[in-house]
This record gives sequence, structure tokens and C-alpha cells, in this order.
Amino acid sequence: MNYNLDENLRRSASKSPESIAYIFEHQSVTYKELNQQVERFTAGLAAQGIRKGDGVALLLGNCPEFLISYYGILRLGAFAIPMNPLYSQGEISYILDNSQAKAVIAHVSVEPKLSDVNKQLKNLKLVIYTDTENQEWTWEHLMQIGNPSFESPPIEQEDLAVILYTSGTTGKPKGAMLSHRNLASNAESISNLLEINDKDRVVAVLPMFHVFCMTVCLNAPIACGATVLIQPKFSPLDVVSTIRERNATVFAGVPTMYNFLIQLPEASAEDFLSIRLCISGGASIPFELLQKFESKFNVFILEGYGLSETAPLVTINPLKGIRKPGSIGLNIPAVKSKVVDEYGKEVLRGEVGELVVQGPNVMRGYVRMPEATSTALKDGWFYTGDLATMDEEGYIYIVDRKKDMIIVGGYNVYPREVEEVLYQHPAVIEAAVVGVPDGAYGESVKAIVVVKDEQITMNDIIQFCQDRLVKYKIPKKVEFFKELPKNSTGKILRRELRQLTEVK
Repeated sequence: MNYNLDENLRRSASKSPESIAYIFEHQSVTYKELNQQVERFTAGLAAQGIRKGDGVALLLGNCPEFLISYYGILRLGAFAIPMNPLYSQGEISYILDNSQAKAVIAHVSVEPKLSDVNKQLKNLKLVIYTDTENQEWTWEHLMQIGNPSFESPPIEQEDLAVILYTSGTTGKPKGAMLSHRNLASNAESISNLLEINDKDRVVAVLPMFHVFCMTVCLNAPIACGATVLIQPKFSPLDVVSTIRERNATVFAGVPTMYNFLIQLPEASAEDFLSIRLCISGGASIPFELLQKFESKFNVFILEGYGLSETAPLVTINPLKGIRKPGSIGLNIPAVKSKVVDEYGKEVLRGEVGELVVQGPNVMRGYVRMPEATSTALKDGWFYTGDLATMDEEGYIYIVDRKKDMIIVGGYNVYPREVEEVLYQHPAVIEAAVVGVPDGAYGESVKAIVVVKDEQITMNDIIQFCQDRLVKYKIPKKVEFFKELPKNSTGKILRRELRQLTEVK
């Protein structure tokens, strides 16, 4: 089979031309129309000298232009470089330079950051802005200039499709190179496992420039002829109204989103009647949060696990079969994983080690970073940097990031196990745990919490933990924040928390 994302769209347009491909605000677009939009975009890019093998960056929020550009770039045999439009000028400049991007499609709000960058980068030939009439090159212009009879080149499954830049917990962001096979095989596995079909309506509120949304909310539904419900940004109230008014059937989110939805007093199970399943990823969902959400809305959440480097899905709890709360589930088809010690030797079931992955979804490597590539890819396995355990039935449990482990007097403390306890406290809305230097023990545990009752004190939290945790795992200090710093997908930024607590 030749895995090819463009072929997936063409097939859906040919099979169900009048089915709705996406809905954005009050605009409904059929598969036939989406395919025509992609054709016009591809011809426009080609008319501007962009060729197969060139990189085109996307600096767009969730909008139809993202979807059209993304598939148009792929149809041309070029590769997409999706980026957060809120990145700083320095971050944008670094990624454009590192990926050797030839063109950029950006929202006009990014223009102040791009105008200087454009002059510095020799490779960059073309910048197209959306939502404007005052630029030299606009989206509308590009959509009109192409040759209508332009024929796109053949695409092989090993051709580069997307470069995704990881958040870079240490040093510069790394560009994970993903092929058509990486992404399309993952979309196929997701569709099969979640039984996505042309009757489904999938809420796309996660950022489209992030791999979770790209695969679960764009590539998989489009391959199946389902409808994508594009939400410009996450607002709990808007998500609930979209689900209710558009009869959404699938919702994908990160734990923070589920937490915000629970806090919404006016939302009820009635709003979620059309939803057949929710998917959680991006970070481990605390068990307490999972239970609260499921009992409030009467829908179940399937927790999965993935990374940018694995396009992204590696494991997920089964739709039909045993779902183990707290677990990231079982390997998806054709993907293998194991838990290994520091020498790469598989550990016994139930023991903690690093999770390593092998399969058609694993990236080709990092752009222009041979050392980082050889550290991550060894003997055909991708080393995730996540600590995990596997039970006798093959279900995997993420313990924590290798880098986030706290060592108190020689004992290992995994932040997640302390956070699970903190979430059980009735006043705690959000919680994160970090290690801080300690003269006597090397490190000690510090909790940062957001609470709904201002009367709660540090001693209240510590006492609550004392009844539930062994002594060395109990937070020595507790700090109260109004909100926790998060990245664009809503993942809590532990590194930033460490810096903030150090400053204080």
C-alpha cells in the first residue's frame, strides 16, 4: 500500500463529493469544494516557483486556510512546517532557517515579526498573508493565479510530508521529519481503532499546528470522509455549544481542557448526548479528573499516548475491550513498544524503565541534528524519554518524563503520583509538582496549586498529603498560583514553573 495523505483527500472527494468536509463559523464546505480549493492553492504555489521537496511554513491558527494550505503543500509534493503563530520573532527565525523553508503562509497579525526575518533569510522566497488586502501577496491573490490545468507530481510514501518542531525542553527546538507513511499509517490506525466513519463530526479545537490535532482531527477524519468542526480557539462555552448545535460525535482534548469543561456550571450531560467518544492526550490525565468528567457528562474518555516523533499515536485504550483508567492503553497496530533499562535491556513487567517504540509511524530523524537523531534512534527503536511500566496484559502506564523525576535523599519521586493525590483534594483545580534544591536531601518536593477556596493554606495541603503519601514524597512547600503556565495545547509547563518558583 502506498500511504499518501493527498490520496486520502482525493479518495474522499471522489467517493462522497457532496458530504461536508468542514464547518467553520457559518460556512459549510463539501469534499468536492475542499478538493477544488486545494487544487487552486497548489497551482498558485507552483506558479510562484515552489516545487516538490520545498518547505512551506504555516503560521496560522485554526481556520480553513490552514486545512487548505496543509493539503495543498502535500499535493505539490512539498513539506509543511506548522508553527505556533504566537512564537517570538527569534523562534520563528530559527525554525525557518533550520528547516530551510522557501515560503510562508501566515496570518496578517504575524507580519510585524516576519518583516525583519524575511530580509535576513536567503532561502525564503515568498510570504503570503491571510485576512488582509494590504500586502503585496495575499491568500486571495495566490488562489487566483495558478494554471487550472496544473498537474501535481507523483508522491511516494517515504517523501517528507511535515517537519514538526518539538517544544525543546532543553536547548533549541528539534525538527522531527515525518513522511507520508508516518502520518497516513497513523491516521489509518486511529480511524480503525476509533471506528471513525463518514457519519462522524470531529471537533478540531486543539491547535492545528500540533500533531495531536493534525492526525486525530484532520488526517484521520478526512481519510474517512467525516466532517471537521473547526474551532478557532478553546473556550469551554463555545465547545459545549458546538457539540450541542452541530451534533459532534468525537471530541479530542488535553487534560486541561477536560478540567475547564468540568468547571463550567451550566454544562450538563444533555449537551454531550451526540458524543460517542472523547480522546485525551498531550499529558497524563489525573484519575480524579477522568472520573469527574465521565460522571458529569456521561461519556467516556479514551486515554492515549503519542509524540511529535511518532506522528503521534503509539498507544490507546481500546474502544471495545478493557479500558484501564490511568493507563495509556495498548500498542496500536504495527507499532511495538517495550520498557528498557539504561542499557537498552527490557525490564520485568511492572518495573519502571524508559519507553521505546518501533513502527511505521516513527520519524526519519531530526533536521540537521545527527547527534540528537542518533541519541533518539538506536537499533531501530525510538527512545521517548518517558518513564513507564507495562503490566502483564501489555497495558502501559506513564510514570513521568525522565527529566522530571525528583530524587529525595536517594529515593525516586515521580511528580505524577504526587499530583494524583493533590487532585483528590476538593479545593484543588490544578496542580503541578517540581523538584527544588534541598541542602539536606539533594532535592525536595514542591507543589504548585490553583484552588477554588482562598482560605486553604499550605498546611492544609501538606496535611492532606501526609495521610496519603510516604514521608519523602510529601511536598515540603506549597505555592498558590492563580493559573499555571501552559503551552499552546494546554500542557502544563513544568520547566517554566521551576523558573517562576526559583525567582520567587
